Amino acid sequence: MTDGHHFNNILLGGRGGTNPGQFKVHSGGLAWKRQGGGKTIEIDKADVTSVTWMKVPRAYQLGVRIKDGLFYRFIGFREQDVSSLTNFIQKNMGVTPDEKQLSVSGHNWGGIDIDGNMLTFMVGSKQAFEVSLPDVAQTQMQGKTDVLLEFHHDDTTGANEKDSLMDLSFHVPTSNTQFVGDENRPPAHILWETILKFADVGSSEEPVVTFEGIAILTPRGRYSVELHLSFLRLQGQANDFKIQYSSIVRLFLLPKSNNPHTFVVITLDPPIRKGQTLYPHIVIQFETEAVVERDLALSKELLAEKYKDRLEESYKGLIHEVFTKVLRGLSGAKVTRPGSFRSCQDGYAVKSSLKAEDGLLYPLEKGFFFLPKPPTLILHEEIEFVEFERHGAGGASMSSHYFDLLVKLKNDQEHLFRNIQRNEYHNLFNFINGKNMKIMNLGGDGQGTSGVVTDVLRDTDDDAVDPHLERIKNQAGDEESDEEDEDFVADKDDSGSPTDDSGDEESDASDSGGEKEKSSKKEASSSKPVQKRKPKGRDEDGSEKKKAKKKKDPNAPKRAMTPFMYFSMAERGNMKNSNPDLPTTEIAKKLGEMWQKMSSEEKQPYIQQAQVDKKRYEKESAVYRGEAPVDVDSGNESD
Repeated sequence: MTDGHHFNNILLGGRGGTNPGQFKVHSGGLAWKRQGGGKTIEIDKADVTSVTWMKVPRAYQLGVRIKDGLFYRFIGFREQDVSSLTNFIQKNMGVTPDEKQLSVSGHNWGGIDIDGNMLTFMVGSKQAFEVSLPDVAQTQMQGKTDVLLEFHHDDTTGANEKDSLMDLSFHVPTSNTQFVGDENRPPAHILWETILKFADVGSSEEPVVTFEGIAILTPRGRYSVELHLSFLRLQGQANDFKIQYSSIVRLFLLPKSNNPHTFVVITLDPPIRKGQTLYPHIVIQFETEAVVERDLALSKELLAEKYKDRLEESYKGLIHEVFTKVLRGLSGAKVTRPGSFRSCQDGYAVKSSLKAEDGLLYPLEKGFFFLPKPPTLILHEEIEFVEFERHGAGGASMSSHYFDLLVKLKNDQEHLFRNIQRNEYHNLFNFINGKNMKIMNLGGDGQGTSGVVTDVLRDTDDDAVDPHLERIKNQAGDEESDEEDEDFVADKDDSGSPTDDSGDEESDASDSGGEKEKSSKKEASSSKPVQKRKPKGRDEDGSEKKKAKKKKDPNAPKRAMTPFMYFSMAERGNMKNSNPDLPTTEIAKKLGEMWQKMSSEEKQPYIQQAQVDKKRYEKESAVYRGEAPVDVDSGNESD
């Protein structure tokens, strides 16, 4: 076996369920990463104290115990993997794996072996089951011979399993010789005291610190947040969640730009579950300027022994900072803050919308995070490519003030972040380009940003001159405000771009779409390149635009149609018949929605029609330019 060997489809066993992932063994230790992203476990070889093999149904299980008492189970190895992996561990880690056997007899009597914080029930020399003592919330004596264990209720277990272990009882006869007692302390009492040393008893009764009346956006409501030694609890009027710290993958502390609130996000793996809804992210919103003072309910001995350099006796400061510091100290989770990205207003995020929900997109050093709803975390390593699109690309309103960002993942999933203000483009592009992510529509030679801005705003299906496009190009370098473009109206026949379908953005098409549609048809039927350089007059005053059209050469070739225009011609009649009372602008909107939802294969026939028409237009334009050489510089080259 070579260094860095991988094993796929390995399950991480534990109380929180079994999750498939990739197991890697290397000279420095072991690592496991959940398939599709999420939880990652890294074990340094210096921390490994013991390794065991066990034959389980249909596979082999590798058990790894580390110095702090934690025990990991990795399930799914083949028989041929055992010998090669054993040799590698012996050679590189200096640990010889032991072999354990699983008891399948079904006997419920045997002996108890407590090794560190793991309790194993043995039937003879074989292992029947094992439990982690830190998962024990309460333990008590029942009579003189029975010991009852109650386990933490963890809402994250429901994400992967329908059932979870809640309580367990051991019967210890007075004749037991393993736990020797006396008249006052029978063997069961000795076992109870032994378990008590390792169990997380009492944490479910007394929280370390409590934050009252906290606004949580996901799952929505106001909660009392209790931080215990091994779990956190969210108590609301309708919901009550208990979450083990072992389920926390990472914490995010993300301020909102020019806003009196700050997000604190707790990312979970596995997520909590309520009914059929999964919550992989708990989104908490704190008042940025709120100051609190909290004393931790921890003894000085416990602080010195277990939480040295991680927690203090008391805290005073901004509430989001105090909350994050205490939760990080108790859970051991890492905290991610905003990185180097800054918006045009010197903020940490850009406004956008995802799935018709307005929010903020945070470009972080190792990923993107959209908040607050739906909270969506995208790691850079999961991204196949990104693509900058003109606002409403594929047929919606071509507004000069907005653009869209498409993120395609390696698993073929796509996220479309819409309605990003145009003046955020340069900062966002430079950040993404600096992370060496693949940008699909990188214009020209890919150097600099000016060519890319043009590419974002250009209708790639139409090489002919577009007056609206020319106006947008002229504005591309300006630092304008984000006011709405009141004079711009786009309809189905305007450069092949259907009306905006987002519903999140106010559309100007509803104000004067009918009149503009008629004028657009006239442009498409008779246009001369020399007149296409006069968009300003048309935008400022509709009457001036009509006077200018009278001067156009009727012999000029008809402009090439885009794929969307062919699609509109084919579907507009059906749409009108199905919705006879629908206004023209609304029909254009619905056609735009249909076009955006179509796959590349479904669009292909219309693309082919447009390509044929494009060649026709190029030939006729060449002939036309030969007849009127004076008009060659009229802006026909939009590239």
